[in-house]
Amino acid sequence: MREWISGRNPVYEVLRAGRRHSFRLQLAQGVQEKGRLRAILDLCQKSKLPVESVPRQQLDGYGDNHQGVALETSAYSYSSLQEIFALAQRRNEPPFLLVLDALQDPQNLGTLLRTAEGVGVHGVVLPLRHTATVTPAVVNASSGASEHLLITQHNLAQAITMMKDQGVWVVGLAGVEQAQTLNQVRLDGPIALVIGSEGQGMRQLVRDSCDVLLQLPMRGKVESLNAAVAGSVALYLAWQARGF
Repeated sequence: MREWISGRNPVYEVLRAGRRHSFRLQLAQGVQEKGRLRAILDLCQKSKLPVESVPRQQLDGYGDNHQGVALETSAYSYSSLQEIFALAQRRNEPPFLLVLDALQDPQNLGTLLRTAEGVGVHGVVLPLRHTATVTPAVVNASSGASEHLLITQHNLAQAITMMKDQGVWVVGLAGVEQAQTLNQVRLDGPIALVIGSEGQGMRQLVRDSCDVLLQLPMRGKVESLNAAVAGSVALYLAWQARGF
């Protein structure tokens, strides 16, 4: 299966990561070949990737923010949970995972992937169904960070059991009465953060599988944060606890 990735940062990161098979690059006619675009062309030259000059209107079908460049590639290649644990072991670090329970919005998924990559998460776990996946829109929303992450699709309850077998502490983010506060929950050591969907939060089976539930403190009048914002805050708190 082939797909088109558009936008300068996403295209650059796809080429830089080198995890996909790329077929050709299309450039809008008259675009200035400098900055990030120059770096993209340099990578194309190194890999002998064909470059085509096309009318800008031709790129409009690949996305609203194509910035004059689009790359035809193979689909995103998912990893396994075992590969994620192996990466943590190679880095000699306690496992650090992000589990996303049925997120629907590609923008939210992209934002969380970008944060996860930024704080050094070893891998991200998505459910097998009823979830946003790593589409070109998600690659764009993550600014290409998805290309540097190990992402797996798995039955979440089974995945959480496997994590616990590896000594991972599973912390679910939830604004419920039984959730504990920041000073009650340890976020250092082997950890998996579980973020629920935008509207319903975590499904009951996933919530019951967590070792502990964490509620972020709120001072204002709104009841909760957007899933991507709350997840990003929790990821940075965990990174801080792990000693950044």
